[in-house]
Amino acid sequence: MLATAGCHLEVDRGPDWLLVKVLALDEDRSASPQLADRIWQLLEQHFTYRVVLEMDQIATLDSHAIEQLIQLYQRISEHDGVLRLCGLSPQNRRALQACAMDDHLRSYDSREEAVMGCCDPRRPK
Repeated sequence: MLATAGCHLEVDRGPDWLLVKVLALDEDRSASPQLADRIWQLLEQHFTYRVVLEMDQIATLDSHAIEQLIQLYQRISEHDGVLRLCGLSPQNRRALQACAMDDHLRSYDSREEAVMGCCDPRRPK
């Protein structure tokens, strides 16, 4: 586990993908590295711009966390990379929809589906 101020992460490497499980986001983020910056550093260290963020441990995506995901999405897109989410609760999916970001921040049920991009995550199975 990578525990830095601001976030707690588990990182795995798959073929052409970085797989990051977000275990916790700290409440006090004022003096800590931001989630987007921390994930970006990991992507650069692993020489890839394709990442799946597993978010099933995050109970609530607040506006700050969504802002961080948007910043990360923009950075990755500038490098022709891919950001996919998995494990979001129905409440967190609705939060992304409310921000009109669900088309950009695609959410899948599992890590495997996210890597494969095997189904349209917006349609029920």
